[in-house]
Amino acid sequence: MKSIHKIFITGGAGYVGSMLVPRLLKEGYEITVFDLMIYGEDVIQDHKNLHKIKGDIRDLKLLNNIIPGHDAVIHLACISNDPSFELNPELGKSINLDAFEPLVQISKKSNISRFIYASSSSVYGVKKEKDVHEGMDLEPLTDYSKFKADCENILSKYQSDNFTSVTIRPATVCGYSPRQRLDVVVNILTNLAYHKREISVFGGDQLRPNIHISDMVEAYVLMLKAPKEIIAGEIFNVGTENQTVREIAQTVKNIIGEDVKLIESLSNDNRSYHISSKKIAEKLNFTPKHTVAQAVEELKEAFDKGLLKDSLNNENYFNIKRMQNINLG
Repeated sequence: MKSIHKIFITGGAGYVGSMLVPRLLKEGYEITVFDLMIYGEDVIQDHKNLHKIKGDIRDLKLLNNIIPGHDAVIHLACISNDPSFELNPELGKSINLDAFEPLVQISKKSNISRFIYASSSSVYGVKKEKDVHEGMDLEPLTDYSKFKADCENILSKYQSDNFTSVTIRPATVCGYSPRQRLDVVVNILTNLAYHKREISVFGGDQLRPNIHISDMVEAYVLMLKAPKEIIAGEIFNVGTENQTVREIAQTVKNIIGEDVKLIESLSNDNRSYHISSKKIAEKLNFTPKHTVAQAVEELKEAFDKGLLKDSLNNENYFNIKRMQNINLG
């Protein structure tokens, strides 16, 4: 098997990418980050083994020119989280679905030996079962999750002996990153608790699986290093804790301060699921080492140090605001 040395990462300057890239550079890999860079290029520090390219994954000519010569692709780029999809449904479709199969085709044609796809655990929709595993039916509720499921099916068609494809279905990522997101559940609640001393809990009983960003990064590192016969054509859930929104809010309050008020109100957001990460634990011996509480503590420390300026309003922390303001099309 061809050893993996050069890695092409789409969306490498995003929330997870800006933590993953330094981790892989530390491992000695050569990295090409391919990203629209709409949150800035400086979220990843320069390095002798790092090549940053500002580009759009819909630009097939550019992809055809730059993917050859790499050994692996980690595909993170997408318009992520459901609300930002309401921004412009056609834009979401063009990036999250239409651009996917051409990227896979170019990768395979360019002798990429391993293709790692970041899907989402939201593909399961609403499930009553206690442990939602990879073999269960998908019932995606939104365009975002439907397209994620469609891409999983597309990728599976290209799996072959010399093109190892693997899909990760992450829980909602939480914690501090150089390209911070404050529009995902744990991070939203921590930001509001710290700055407003008040959290609105919409609904509260919905179960939401979360994963600390450092564990998410380790899952991608593992997919690069794992023997191909274990991961080829496979799908893995990656999550740490399944908690209700109310429990997450209580964890935040415990860390940020007892003076934080929890205000409950009704919600029409019925997404609720409880994912099992047993498969990745058994097949690849992967166990998350960080908790939701640690993610909250790290965000609190970042706020204490003034690392996240104007965090209630700065569009760089909120995907929808940023994309509306630059009129991404």
